[in-house]
Amino acid sequence: MRVIGICRFSYPAQGGFKRMHDSIEAREAYLYDPARMELRFRHFECLTLPSIAAQQNPDFTFLIVVGESLPKPYRDRLHDLTAAVPQIRIVAQPPMRHRSAMQLAIKEELGEDETESIQFRLDDDDAVAVGFTRSLRWSAKASRTMRKKWRTVAFEYNRGYSVGLSDQGISAEEVQSPFWACGLAVLFRPGDPRTVMNYGHHKLHLEMPMISNPTPKMYLRSKHDDNDSGANFEPRSLQPLTDKERAFFKAQFNVDEDQVKAVFSAPPVPVG
Repeated sequence: MRVIGICRFSYPAQGGFKRMHDSIEAREAYLYDPARMELRFRHFECLTLPSIAAQQNPDFTFLIVVGESLPKPYRDRLHDLTAAVPQIRIVAQPPMRHRSAMQLAIKEELGEDETESIQFRLDDDDAVAVGFTRSLRWSAKASRTMRKKWRTVAFEYNRGYSVGLSDQGISAEEVQSPFWACGLAVLFRPGDPRTVMNYGHHKLHLEMPMISNPTPKMYLRSKHDDNDSGANFEPRSLQPLTDKERAFFKAQFNVDEDQVKAVFSAPPVPVG
């Protein structure tokens, strides 16, 4: 069984964003703006990367899809940040429709596609629990008899936190919400032409059986002014971490508040 995650890192897709642009050039100018890229890198470095690097079951692949036009300083920075994580593979794609680009990257990674695969998607500013890939494999094994006649099945973890990061540290609010992308994965049979990117994550329960686990806190979903889900968000519901939460975030997600403070206090990395 393969476990494959996929992440879009400022990929200039045709579609796939709530913010619209008149041309690929306009989208690239927006995506590669230095202030925006610094914000994305800081969230990626503090949330996504540490949670992926610390997975308790290391038998998975995590694809990071970037544009072929990603400026070299950003490409080099991303390679440097991820070099120590063998599960990460950076894939450069030309501009195409968002879902097509992500689907192509997954299918190329599957190759001959001769075994079942569990596929998940994660934004570059979110995190999953360090037991995420291990739990997915356990769920697939435990449900084997039940899903014999199912073409696909989705596994959902609907409890986690909304978080905000700053030079002051982490603010958070515990949440429980169904069908968020950061808490979902889909199991596919060998040779299935579809991937997790063929479905809107908020409609998966209308397309296939879903096994939902509301118990573990399995994700951190960031809120800030540059993500589609957090644009113009109201931060008052997010509260500073308690000592107990601070220790829990480190143990459960490998997310360290001291690192957040250091990264968000540092001056922007020069471009070029």
